[in-house]
Amino acid sequence: MNLFWRKGYHATSLKDLETELAMRPGSIYAAFQSKEALFRATLDRYSERMGAELADLIDQSPSPLAALQQHLLNLAELAPSERPSTACMLVKSLLEVPEEGALRSFITGHLDRIEDAITKALQKARQMGELPAECDTERLARRVQTYIFGLKVQAQRQTDPAPMRALCADLAEELGRISRPAQAQSM
Repeated sequence: MNLFWRKGYHATSLKDLETELAMRPGSIYAAFQSKEALFRATLDRYSERMGAELADLIDQSPSPLAALQQHLLNLAELAPSERPSTACMLVKSLLEVPEEGALRSFITGHLDRIEDAITKALQKARQMGELPAECDTERLARRVQTYIFGLKVQAQRQTDPAPMRALCADLAEELGRISRPAQAQSM
């Protein structure tokens, strides 16, 4: 996963895979059938991990909206040294593959599932009264997903942690301002 994440699908050679996996080409193909199948398996693993982190945060919080805000705040701590890249592997892969084809559909399917998880959290927040009844949770989920991926890209280029923390705080605060006006009046 780290090799594909760092180099990308097309730039990763069979020789790179042999070295990284300590396997011979025949063994790689016997285990995974193709470079694309191995790449898909790494995207599955990456997406499952990212989805599990978000789901755990939402499940452990009494407030779905607060959990999403916390997720945005947590992105302030991304550092390029922790992972091959702070940028999302799914987004990097999406930008690399052709606009048409099965691999692109596979990647967008993973992105759709993340957006769906965010939508469900926002629907739960709406049911709990954290969001106005008229809130378009699907539209808001696309916005939150854009925040998440944008922050991951920003972390890739930002070397000073203070502006990154401020940006994450701004976006988390903006998400919080969407909550029901009645809640603000009762405080």
